[in-house]
Amino acid sequence: MSDMPHPTPPQVPLVTEAWGVLRSLAAARRNILELIPEIALRQPIVSGKMGRPWHMVMDPAALRRILLEEVENYPKSDVTKNILRPAIGESLFVAEGAHWRWQRRAAAPVFTHRNIANLAPIMSAATDRSCARIKAQLGRGADLYQEMMTAAFEVISDVTFSGDEQFDRAAVHRAVDGYIDQSAKVSLFDLFALPGWIPRPSRMLSSGAMKQMKQMSDSVIDARRDKGPGDIPDLLDLLLAGEDPKTKRAMNTAELRDNLLTFIVAGHETTALTLSWALYLCAFDQGVQDKLRMEAQGVLQGRAAGADDIPDLPYTRAVIDETLRLYPPAAFLSRTAQKPDTLCERQIRKGDTVTLPIYALHRSHLLWEEPHRFNPDRFLGEAPVDRYAYLPFGDGPRICIGASFAIQEAVIMLATILSRFRFTRVAGKDPKPVLILTLRPEGGVWLNVEEA
Repeated sequence: MSDMPHPTPPQVPLVTEAWGVLRSLAAARRNILELIPEIALRQPIVSGKMGRPWHMVMDPAALRRILLEEVENYPKSDVTKNILRPAIGESLFVAEGAHWRWQRRAAAPVFTHRNIANLAPIMSAATDRSCARIKAQLGRGADLYQEMMTAAFEVISDVTFSGDEQFDRAAVHRAVDGYIDQSAKVSLFDLFALPGWIPRPSRMLSSGAMKQMKQMSDSVIDARRDKGPGDIPDLLDLLLAGEDPKTKRAMNTAELRDNLLTFIVAGHETTALTLSWALYLCAFDQGVQDKLRMEAQGVLQGRAAGADDIPDLPYTRAVIDETLRLYPPAAFLSRTAQKPDTLCERQIRKGDTVTLPIYALHRSHLLWEEPHRFNPDRFLGEAPVDRYAYLPFGDGPRICIGASFAIQEAVIMLATILSRFRFTRVAGKDPKPVLILTLRPEGGVWLNVEEA
């Protein structure tokens, strides 16, 4: 019986034959991950041509070169910038070179361990409110994806614009979701690298809501600047007080707004997706769910988790780490080579597209044992693989600045929720992993809700 293969959760169907441009475009608009060839799970690099040469890299040493050693040679691709710049301007996520460096230096102190731990009570309170809503669904199926999106947006809006009456949470949530839904699908113009000044029709549809959101954010920032910080500084307070220690430059209202909107979009989406997939995986494997619940109940004794509990919740953290391996929110990254280079003994020319298919990296048969299996135990004890074989938040100087914030929130919420509820899968409603800017569960995460 021990030789029987373990059941595996949903996967993306990868390419097993050569595709033309139109078929590739159709797949990209449906699910970018469907462009990944199946052979990428068994090779360090795969190359091809679609308009311009491209290279998919799954080799840890080559990824280290791209993200750390030669990071200036591999800026984010124009496709990524064309999608995000209308919403978040030249913020940390989009900016390059000197403009990125001074912003990063100014923002880095905001995300110290102490500042993030000080925000944990907001996360705990939002988790209690989420549990109250989940409790109302006892005895029936509920879409936990929508619930996690709601809960995570409450957290990010409360730690960003806490106490600001001008901030219309519902309007901002609608604008963010609308922009992502309309804008994040790859355009034919993006695929053939046409200039960014050529309007993308789908992105024009969502520009009105984004304009209103920016105006609202500017008003809130200006009002807070006049009012001053609260007793426990939130992200806006910390950014207002921040400056680049090297140049003494501080962010103006537009720069603050673009970075805060970046944190709102990335902050709630990343955590909500991680929690949604984690809850699904715990319903998929009841043994994991029981083990996590036992740990959480023993530590929490009925209360919501806080920052001080995280060191006592190692298995919960392992479940989060394994979830991020199987379903990384940023599952497909793209770079453009600025000069010739060599990766995995393959020549890279200036202008070539170099992609980092994190989804394929995390499921590589060269790097992981039983890569499609959900097995949190692989993250207990020593690091399971090379650091650059596991990149849910990127790495190098451009590693996600909010990674520790996201992990803290995910552990707090998952431990608390599973200490109070038991979840089982709803027959016929398993989610399908689809990448639309982030790796979302198409169809939602429908689970039956019972008391623990």
